[in-house]
Amino acid sequence: MGSIAGIAVDLDWSLLIIFALITGVLAVGLFPAWHPEWPVALYWLAGLTAAVLFLASVLAHEFSHALVGRLRGISIRHITLFVFGGMAHMESEPRQWRDELYMSIAGPLASLAIGIGCLILARLLVGPIEIDPAAPEVFLAQLGLTPSVLLWLGQINIILAVFNMVPGFPLDGGRVLRALLWGMTGDLRRATRWASAGGQMFAWILISLGIAMAIGVRVPVFGAGLLPGVWLMFIGWFLNNAALTSYRQLLTRDALESVPVARLMTTSLTSVAEDLPVSELVERHLLHSEQRAYPVEQHAGGPVTGLVTLQDVRLLPREGWARTRVAEIMTPIDRLVTITPQEDALEALELLGRGNLNQVPVMEQGRVLGMVRREDILRWLSIHGDTRRDH
Repeated sequence: MGSIAGIAVDLDWSLLIIFALITGVLAVGLFPAWHPEWPVALYWLAGLTAAVLFLASVLAHEFSHALVGRLRGISIRHITLFVFGGMAHMESEPRQWRDELYMSIAGPLASLAIGIGCLILARLLVGPIEIDPAAPEVFLAQLGLTPSVLLWLGQINIILAVFNMVPGFPLDGGRVLRALLWGMTGDLRRATRWASAGGQMFAWILISLGIAMAIGVRVPVFGAGLLPGVWLMFIGWFLNNAALTSYRQLLTRDALESVPVARLMTTSLTSVAEDLPVSELVERHLLHSEQRAYPVEQHAGGPVTGLVTLQDVRLLPREGWARTRVAEIMTPIDRLVTITPQEDALEALELLGRGNLNQVPVMEQGRVLGMVRREDILRWLSIHGDTRRDH
């Protein structure tokens, strides 16, 4: 979508699912029940408007996380909105438990403020109307388009705030719980393990309730039915995976932080000259070596001018290999994503992930010292990834 306050906003394709679901449920179910006298087109207009405003409120929820995180020194460069809401992507874990506490609670507080604000605004627009608790449909029938949308939006944001405060990691409530446990124990890893276990427990509760609803059992608040039951199971499955993944990510960070790239990188690299035909690169090197990326030199023993990879060769039609030089398909050195030997392996892993790369050249003062590859990092994790135990 672009960026707001320097924070990029990404929309995942799965967002179309929740957008269509909200629009359809409101246009076919809720608003016709509130206003049977409205024309069909107005139902769809109200549903579409409510869906857009709901996604805007989710964006505001995530931006509150991001802005408070920035104030607490946590780097957040982009936000992703997807089928289950949104996510503010942190570049690193919070340094102190208070940082996570303030950042985590900011989202639910923003949703709560939006919800209450919408309800107040709806009330102001409607004016003094007598509300009979025994006949709420009389009150609802007197609402116009804007108050009806605001009434639903206010309620759904309050529900969103309450749901997010459930103490199940990685929901906001689970992160608040982790922050408090971290503050009490002084151990982020242990706090994450306990909060992750709470998240998995909550996820399995949702899955169990979804199964019960799917077979016809009426669950308080959630109701009954196959479709809502399957949806609840799907949410539970997602939260369970997210809780497990979040803990594993912390273990990965724990294993890679403060490990210099120099300890993991491959240093026995073969270089090739710029004027080498691609056919010879394939026959003499790629077919007989596990090396998949080759530093390219201006001439044998000369300065490095770029990098050529197996993927570069694959993009070139086979009939052009003999008449094409390596210099024509390589990535020039000024366009390479590189890392220094002093940086830690975690930064290398993040570079690989951001660029969808298999290897990153390790360079210092214009010289290629080695290559750090995904398999180098995975090998390190397989040996050192879980050597520290919780107590």
